[in-house]
Amino acid sequence: MIVVDIETSGNFEPQKIGIWQIGAVDFDNPKNTFLEESRIDEEDEIVKEALMITGKTEKELRNENKQPQKDLLKNFFDWAAKIENKTLVAHNTPFDYGFLFLRAKKYGLEFPFGYKTFDLHVIAAVKYFEINREFLMEEGNSKMNLPNILQMCGMKDERIQMKDNKIIKEGKPHNALEDAKLTAECLSRILYGKGLFEEYNILSIPEVLRK
Repeated sequence: MIVVDIETSGNFEPQKIGIWQIGAVDFDNPKNTFLEESRIDEEDEIVKEALMITGKTEKELRNENKQPQKDLLKNFFDWAAKIENKTLVAHNTPFDYGFLFLRAKKYGLEFPFGYKTFDLHVIAAVKYFEINREFLMEEGNSKMNLPNILQMCGMKDERIQMKDNKIIKEGKPHNALEDAKLTAECLSRILYGKGLFEEYNILSIPEVLRK
């Protein structure tokens, strides 16, 4: 499986918002990772909240010295093509999958992934229900965001957190590879009751997740 995270210049509007960073982990071989950046297209729009959460500026996202967005996607697809199990995994998969699919279509690139994916949000929500006999909800919607999944898995979220377009917790800027690794680590802890990366060994796995 390929665990992926992307950083974009805004919310889910792939027709006018660009991808500037892709990070990914080969779940079956976690030492095999991908991280590259590009400049967004000239016509792509930028939402200020995207800059706040990544610590970037518009100048950095439009840096002419960086590779074109099309090349970023092609390089990622070429990396993914070498992995046997190409099932795409993400937290809130429709976001990442949707951007990658529609941008590939824009550039005329062959899309290497099937339409069947795994979503950490769903997997974690089911696990939470299994443990607590209820879903984690807020105002009629699932509250199983990545910060709460990390907490359930005994992990710390040191990243900037935002709600309603406002920073509610200061922290590290979001980074696609770091977020992909957090997603993969949580997936491993939920599915197998064990960690995936040595760097997270200091964070104990809750007994309820241990097999």
